[in-house]
Amino acid sequence: MLTGKLYQIILGSCFIALSLFTACSYAEDQPNILFIYLDDFGWRDASYMGSDFYETPNIDALARGGMIFSDAYSCAANCAPARACLLSGQYTPRHQLFNVGTAPRGKARHRRLKHVPGTDTLNPEIEIWAEALQKSGYRTGMFGKWHLGTDPTTQGFDVAVEYDKLPGFNAHYGPEGQYLADVLTDQAVDFIKKSGDKRWCVYLSHFAVHTPLQPKRELLPKYQAKKPGKLHQNVKMATMIQAVDDGVGRIMTVLDEINARENTVILFYSDNGGYGPATDMDPLWGYKGTYFEGGIRVPFFVNWSGVVEPGTESSEPIIGVDLFPTICEIAGVRLPHQPLDGRSLIPLLKGELKSFGDRPLFWHFPAYLQSYGVYNEQRDPLFRSRPVSVVRIGDYKLKEYFEDGHVSLFNLRQDIRERHNLTKEMPEKRDELLHILKTWQHEVNAPVPTELNPKFDADAENKAIKKASNSRGKQRQKDL
Repeated sequence: MLTGKLYQIILGSCFIALSLFTACSYAEDQPNILFIYLDDFGWRDASYMGSDFYETPNIDALARGGMIFSDAYSCAANCAPARACLLSGQYTPRHQLFNVGTAPRGKARHRRLKHVPGTDTLNPEIEIWAEALQKSGYRTGMFGKWHLGTDPTTQGFDVAVEYDKLPGFNAHYGPEGQYLADVLTDQAVDFIKKSGDKRWCVYLSHFAVHTPLQPKRELLPKYQAKKPGKLHQNVKMATMIQAVDDGVGRIMTVLDEINARENTVILFYSDNGGYGPATDMDPLWGYKGTYFEGGIRVPFFVNWSGVVEPGTESSEPIIGVDLFPTICEIAGVRLPHQPLDGRSLIPLLKGELKSFGDRPLFWHFPAYLQSYGVYNEQRDPLFRSRPVSVVRIGDYKLKEYFEDGHVSLFNLRQDIRERHNLTKEMPEKRDELLHILKTWQHEVNAPVPTELNPKFDADAENKAIKKASNSRGKQRQKDL
């Protein structure tokens, strides 16, 4: 008969063996993850989203082979805060990255309030999803735009190739004529090949199609000869988009060659709306830097062989903070003990749910972002965005502007261009959403700018608005 101590030793050994067997079996089921993240790539800039000039056959094939999300959002209308939210799984008030840099944007005499500067560095104490994957045994690589102030290799990436640290590169071109999108694709391919049998995650964060618009020269003749579309016509951007798409095709070829395609989950996403002077998100209103739909709604799909049914589409509103818990669930990784604002998309991807119900999505931008040289689809001609907070619930979207307390309410199903303000027609719905937004601001300690800017000059602002408005004729730009 076994003694109590011996029994405990044997039982413990069996438990350890079983645990190791389970862990090893579970690890074998973990898929590779390829996250393709574009810069300033608009909601309609891919062919599968309706572009009539840009060509993205490889991206289109992946989109058709997975689930397309028509109402996918970035957490911010410009680069740095969008990336901080994506990687941290937290809305902007938690990590305090509100803008690109911390300096005020636009002319001081046109800013009524002192902006909230926030920070330009993602706090290393915030664990990003790359760290969670790395801790669980994934080999992790970041290629392209980081934009968060820290060293990516200190925040979960085994390998990091930052586009702005590549020797000799001037924006999209290197000293020997290398095109940046091609170089980043090459680096990602090399990383995948060197990973061997180890599970990997590639965060391919392209600088394309951010300005300056530097075309891939050998593609120029093709698009110069192509008939312009009614929606899109920019030749330079077309070559940049094709360069990215060609790279996606090369990566897919490599995955097939190493028999990794079936066990690789592919996510495709953009950091914010498209660059206004060069592209168009119609029927959405606005572009990068605005908190109209065209500035924050972006293309997004997930291709996951054997899990996501090909050719499916979801109109469920989702947002960047949802991708942290989604990626962790894909990888079978525990979530860190820190606030996370998103929800895993896995039930939607597996077809277990059609909707999360009327859950609120939030945006908070207590700063300023100056206008492009020629303004068009924005609230006023001087700024793409002034300090604002936003909530969407179901079909309704409400914006609160902090300078003047102005509130606008839109039904996106009936008015996707956000032209008809419903605040007077639907005061109860306005108050309901405003209460939800105010409650959320309080819960996350969202800083709201209230201090007046002593350099503000109302006369100068009015004259500048009048001058810009006259140059645009009588076209109405202001939020109704």
